[in-house]
This record gives sequence, structure tokens and C-alpha cells, in this order.
Amino acid sequence: MSEFLGMVGKSFSNMSLWSVLDILVVSYIFYKGYMLIKETRAEQLLKGIVLIITLIPISYVLKLDMLYFILNKTLTIGVLTVIIIFQPEIRRALEHLGRTAFDDKHYPNNKEDLNTTINEIAIAVQNLAESRTGALIVIEQSTGLKELIGAGTLLDANVTANLLENIFVVNTPLHDGATIIRNNRILASGCVLPLTDNNRINKKLGTRHRAAIGLSEVSDALIIIVSEETGVISLAINGRITRGYDKEKLKNIVLKIIENRNEKKVKTAGERVKSWIKVKAEH
Repeated sequence: MSEFLGMVGKSFSNMSLWSVLDILVVSYIFYKGYMLIKETRAEQLLKGIVLIITLIPISYVLKLDMLYFILNKTLTIGVLTVIIIFQPEIRRALEHLGRTAFDDKHYPNNKEDLNTTINEIAIAVQNLAESRTGALIVIEQSTGLKELIGAGTLLDANVTANLLENIFVVNTPLHDGATIIRNNRILASGCVLPLTDNNRINKKLGTRHRAAIGLSEVSDALIIIVSEETGVISLAINGRITRGYDKEKLKNIVLKIIENRNEKKVKTAGERVKSWIKVKAEH
């Protein structure tokens, strides 16, 4: 024990500032990785992998040769298997990293235009909810949705409550899909969204809600859902869904989210410009 404590003390005494920084960066990466897979099926798979890694040295010390052989071989061939199984989570993690690193793709909207657009959306959603007309409205943010837009019917029209309500009238060609809005314009309707594979979602939620959650898992879009069964208004963002909105509550929360993101983008862009100017000045 004294030798072990001596080794630990020696290791700490040899640590430099860069070593501490290295540990902090790695810890942060592991933390963010865990938060991305938390409450998904990948979390259970990760627990299984940790269990196998823990059992390998135990089986070696206890001389359980057969168990050690099986676990060691399982871990050796399991890397490719894990990549295949974790493919949706890996893709989501990389997309999240891309959004974080390059989050200034779209510049902030004019505040007056943004208020007008969100107000028109809120009015339409309230009217659709009162008539119990199902609807799925996507507000694009930094993550581009070009592949989804291309598969729908292109409109490129101003955002108005009347147009949105007409799009989702039952038995019309575009009602059974998502309408995507970018920079205060309705770009396309009748778009098909990816369904979530999260089996922890409330079984009472239908296809519209699962599609909204699915898109929010792989993008930073804001997705508004109106249930045709209950008329309940929901909002999906970052893989989670909240329900029970009215017109004012929906308008306020959507505006707050977008404005907070825009302020963050402006701050980040400003810091990058200052850094670039500083580098130029030094040279």
C-alpha cells in the first residue's frame, strides 16, 4: 500500500499545467459524450461494455481462464460491432459537434421580421389546435435541412397564418407532412421527417410527434406539433418534447430560444473577429 501511495504521490508531483489541462479536456469530452447518449438505448450498451472491461482484470486475477479468454476476445472483435450499433448516436454526436464548432452559419434575423413570423405561426397553430387539425411546422436553425426540403414540395412563400392553415387542411396534398420555415420564408411543405427510435417515448404520442422528436435529435431545429386527436400544442427541441402550449406561451418560448441563440452567435462571431484582429496585429 505504501508503494502504491508513493507512486500516486510521485505522479502528482510530476504533473504539469499541461497535464492538468489534458485531464480536464478528456474529462469534458467523456462528460459530453455521456450526456449525448443519456436516456437512449446506447446508455445500456455502454453499461454492458463497462461491465466487460471491469470483469477482464478480475477474471485474470482469479485465474478464470475460460471467462478471461471469452471476455478478451469479445472486447477485441467488439470495436467494429460497437461502431455499427452506435451508428445513430455517433452521427448525432458528430452533428452536435459540427453545430457547436460552426454555429454561425445563419446570421440573426431582423427582430421585427422575426416577431412577425413567429406571431403568424402562433396564430395559425392556435387556430389549428382549436379545429383539431394536425400540423407539423419546422423552424430551421443552424443545421441545414436541404435534403428534407428537396424531398418536399417547394413553396418559397411569406409566412402567414392563413397560408399555414390552408397547408394543413385535411385531405389536401400537403397536409400529411412537415412544413419547413427558414429565414421568415416557408420553403417547402409535405416534407418527410426521420422518426425517432427512442423506445422510452410515451406510447400515446403518434407519428407526428415521433417525427418531430426524430428531427430534433439530429438537428437544432424547433418543431411545433399540433395533435389532431386532442388539439394539444407541443414543441420538440434537442430530442425532447414539451406539451400544453397556447398561442402566447408558444410565441414567447420560441422567440426566447431563437433570440438567445442569435445573441450567442453574435458573441461568438465577435470573439472570432477580435481574435483574428489580434493575430494580425501581432504579425
